[in-house]
Amino acid sequence: MSERTKIGGEAADELTDHRPPALVEAMGRTARAEETGTSLWVGALRRLVRNPSAIVGAIIVAAFLVVALFAPLLAPYAPSDPRWASQVTPSSVPPFSAEHPLGLDSFGSDLLTQLIYGARQSLVIGVVSTTLGLLGGALLGGIAGAFGGWVDTAVMRVVDILLSIPALLLAVSVAAVLGRNPYALMIAIAVAQVPIFARLLRGSMLSQRRQDYVLASTSIGLRQRTIVMNHVLPNSLGPVIVQATLVLATAIIEVAALSYLGLGDPNPTVAEWGRMLVRAQTRLESAPHLTLLPGACIAITALGFTLLGEALREALDPKSRR
Repeated sequence: MSERTKIGGEAADELTDHRPPALVEAMGRTARAEETGTSLWVGALRRLVRNPSAIVGAIIVAAFLVVALFAPLLAPYAPSDPRWASQVTPSSVPPFSAEHPLGLDSFGSDLLTQLIYGARQSLVIGVVSTTLGLLGGALLGGIAGAFGGWVDTAVMRVVDILLSIPALLLAVSVAAVLGRNPYALMIAIAVAQVPIFARLLRGSMLSQRRQDYVLASTSIGLRQRTIVMNHVLPNSLGPVIVQATLVLATAIIEVAALSYLGLGDPNPTVAEWGRMLVRAQTRLESAPHLTLLPGACIAITALGFTLLGEALREALDPKSRR
C-alpha cells in the first residue's frame, strides 16, 4: 500500500470520527430500515407489540368485542326477562346469589345478562356511527384537500360551523329532531364526528401535497387526479384511522349519554348501559351497584379504545419511532 493511500485512509477515518453523533445515529437507523425493508404498518405493528399500553388496550377491546359478539352464548338468560319481577320491592332488590351472580336490576331482570347485551348495543351503535362520521368527514376533507382554493374555503367554513357547536349538544339536537330510535342515535353521533375527520384528513392531505414525491409525480406528467387518488389520499389515511379508534371510545360514551337523556331506543326490552344508569337513579342509596357496574363498563371500554388509539398514534408517528 502506498503512502498516499495510507494518508487518505487515515483522513477518511478521522473525518468519520468527527461526524456529528446525530448524523451517525440517523445513518444507522436508515441502514437498519433498508436492511429490514419493513413497511410502515409492519413497523407500527412491531412497536405496538412492545408497548404495554397497547397490549392492555387490545386486551380490553378484545374482551369487549367477544362479549358483544357472543352475547347470546355468554348471557345466562334472555335480556329483560321479567320472571323475577315479583322479588323486587320499592325499597330493595335481591342481593347476589348463585342463580344471579350480580343480582337483579330494578325491573327484576338478571343484571349480568343486561350488562352483556348492553355491550352489544353499545358496540353496534358506536361502530356504525363512527363509520358514518368517518365516511362523511373523509368526503368533506377529501374534497377540500384535493381541490383547494374556493372549494376548500367553502367546505371548511361549513365544517367550522359544525365545530362551533359542542359535540354532545349537536348530537342531542339531531336526535331530538329525528326522533327516538336507534338509527337517529347513530346519525346524531355521526354528525357530531364529521368535522373532526374532515379537518384531520384535509390537514393531512395538504401536508402530503408539499412532499417531494408530489412534485416528482407532477414533473413526469401525471394528472392531478391520479396523484391525489393514488398517492396523496392513501398516504393521508393513517392519522384518520388512528382518530377513528379514539373517536370510537367517545362514541360509546355519547351513546350512554344520549340514552341517559332519554333519546335512546324507546324499546324497554333493549339492554343499554346508559339506560341502565337512568333506571338505577332511584336506587342509588339502597343498591349502588346498579349504577357502578354499568358505569364501570362504560369507563373501562372507553379506556381500552383510548389506550389502543394513543398507542397506534405513537407507533405511526415518525417523530416517536425508535
